[in-house]
Amino acid sequence: MQATLTFEDLEAGWRETEKSPRDMGTVEMIVRRPQPEAREELESAAFTAEAGLAGDDWLRRSANPDAQITMMNSRLINLLAGDKARWALSGDQLFVDLDISQANLPAGTRLQIGEVVMEVSPLPHTGCTKFARRFGGAARKWVMTDEGQQARRRGVYTKVIVDGEIRVGDRIQKL
Repeated sequence: MQATLTFEDLEAGWRETEKSPRDMGTVEMIVRRPQPEAREELESAAFTAEAGLAGDDWLRRSANPDAQITMMNSRLINLLAGDKARWALSGDQLFVDLDISQANLPAGTRLQIGEVVMEVSPLPHTGCTKFARRFGGAARKWVMTDEGQQARRRGVYTKVIVDGEIRVGDRIQKL
């Protein structure tokens, strides 16, 4: 387990995360949450407008279409987690090497990811108490600063528009 990073450590490490591509990204990890606190890393998965990520407990949790799929920057979660084995603790379903900032992906932006088309939601994705417990209070504060929210350091919500399959390694393209 990684030592909790300070606010200053996070600011210094952020410089590396800012190098994510703006237009053509990559899926780095897919995680299904079949029940609370359970995580399954997948090489590929089906995504539908009706159910989100097949087998995920999103429908039980909220069924809010604007919070269907959560996507987090892979460089940023690597900074927070310190090890890829801990990425899934964040609770997100897709980890991507792509600039997911509000400036680059405003609400309504559509993304082609493998066979799937997703749309960026206007709903903000915020750090909860579980996030703070897993990555530290400084991490929660850091992702929730004004700059952190603009950069979507905590991640972004999307919803499925066109059903299909996504695989680790698939390209992500803004439409």
